[in-house]
Amino acid sequence: MRSRRRRPLLVPVLSCAAALLVASPTVAGADDDRSGDMGAEVVRLYEEASQATQRYEEGRRKAETQRDRARRLERLLARERQDIAVLREDLGRIARAQYRNGGGLPHAARLLLADNPEELMRGQRIVRQADLAVGNAVTRSRRAESRLAADEAEAASVRQALERRTDELAEIKRGIARKLQEAQETLQGEADASAAAGACRGSARHGRPRMTFSQPWIPPVETYQLSAGFGGSGEHWASRHTGQDFAVDIGTPVRAVGKGRVVKVSCGGPFGMEVVVKHAGGYYTQYAHLAGVSVDQGERVSTGQWVGQSGTTGNSTGPHLHFEVRLTPQWGSAIDPRRWLAERGVRL
Repeated sequence: MRSRRRRPLLVPVLSCAAALLVASPTVAGADDDRSGDMGAEVVRLYEEASQATQRYEEGRRKAETQRDRARRLERLLARERQDIAVLREDLGRIARAQYRNGGGLPHAARLLLADNPEELMRGQRIVRQADLAVGNAVTRSRRAESRLAADEAEAASVRQALERRTDELAEIKRGIARKLQEAQETLQGEADASAAAGACRGSARHGRPRMTFSQPWIPPVETYQLSAGFGGSGEHWASRHTGQDFAVDIGTPVRAVGKGRVVKVSCGGPFGMEVVVKHAGGYYTQYAHLAGVSVDQGERVSTGQWVGQSGTTGNSTGPHLHFEVRLTPQWGSAIDPRRWLAERGVRL
């Protein structure tokens, strides 16, 4: 079931990939080195994606500048072509007038044939003025055509540069998508292995942003689409759905909806990797199907503090955050999380 209020999904790492750093699992033995290498690989992939994203944004801004310049040149070319068309029309009109007034007859012949030489001389002055106007018009037309040719060449160069920039941006974007896909698959693979072993990875503290919220309660993820809601029925649940699902990509930062204390961090079981936080008033919030945890049991958390990264561990049909509000830390005491958050000023 989807919410009436929809918020767009956003690839989370495009804006904060450098902060999505994971630590190695705390499983003892020979797997420690391998897990540490895997964690470092995820960090590297996210950092490379973040750096590529910065290059993409820088290139996009330059492309916008080039695009604005190309638009200005196109407007200039349109005006210049219009001016040239007017100049050519003027030349044609002058040429037609000269033809009608005998402009093609030699001056000496017109003197011999004229009935009134003085009248002819006055007419000849008018003709010379017309010739001068023609010469000026031709000069202006040639200059305008020369400017047009130069501006057309510049516009073509700008268009070609813009096309190259667009191709470069498309390739960078494809590279970002590949890096993120690889990082998400690696992160989820580690999470699945940890969940299967029943041992959560250590808290990923490095790179967590220090964020301060003026409001005491917030949604557990920043951008999302609501999917399965509280109380829904379906083949995936033994009875009724006990929480609210947020459709988000693997690796999306999951935040504490309010201040409290972490009372449970566990892996394995139907919820996969999960964190449970106790809040004032005796309520508990659960964050499940994670791909990584960012807190330790007993730790106090503030509103908006990262408690983990979303994933698809446990009994999950795809990447999402399963969020519950409970009366006890255990499953089976869940209440409607949307109504609970709405009573605290958070409308999903």
